[in-house]
Amino acid sequence: MIIYPAIDLRGGKVVRLREGDPGQQTVFSDDPVSTARAWIDQGAEWIHMVNLDGAFAKANENLRILEAVAALEVQVQFAGGLRDSAAISAALDAGAKRLMIGTMAARDPEAFIEVMRQFGSDSIGVALDSRDGMITTHGWQKTSTLSAIDFGNWMRQRGALHALYTDVSRDGMLSGADIDGTIGLARETNLQVIASGGVSELAEIRQLAASGRVAGAVIGMALYLNRFSLSEAIDAAKEGD
Repeated sequence: MIIYPAIDLRGGKVVRLREGDPGQQTVFSDDPVSTARAWIDQGAEWIHMVNLDGAFAKANENLRILEAVAALEVQVQFAGGLRDSAAISAALDAGAKRLMIGTMAARDPEAFIEVMRQFGSDSIGVALDSRDGMITTHGWQKTSTLSAIDFGNWMRQRGALHALYTDVSRDGMLSGADIDGTIGLARETNLQVIASGGVSELAEIRQLAASGRVAGAVIGMALYLNRFSLSEAIDAAKEGD
């Protein structure tokens, strides 16, 4: 199981939001590239980077930051604001290894499928951001009538391989990951599901890994608040395996 340290970008800074609320923001660094280097030094092979400005439809320079981080010895999974083929192509050109796309997939699934086929299902994954089991979009500000499991199954049947599952009510809250929901989603859909939102203890990482179903876990606030180190999280994932 792969551990993805999170770098959420807003206004050129590394931030964390509580439940995706831009009004509940904590800034952890004004140098995202240095933050990425620190995670790499602790053993990161992947970094999960989120363009929050893009998710909130704000103009930004975050692709330049993506390009700088992708030039380091790390693979970048990128999300946020990827709502048309031009934005998707630009993010891949900037060096992202994989994109996780939510709003476009929910709003125009056929267009998403076309993009996935164009760029490959290893490069394009679906972001199943959910509140109470229902898909959220537009930076988690809107809730749809789609369930994460139904939508995940629909996507898997059309060739999707990778999914990022975020329980948005837990994100940035350190309230514990939705372990049962994540494992259940992976079991029901056969997608390579990456857990996100609320991871607070090493025991949760071990549980996710021990399921044999979960492909990875994105960890943000727990790392930034030093609940445990990235190297400890990576070791916990190996113990669970």
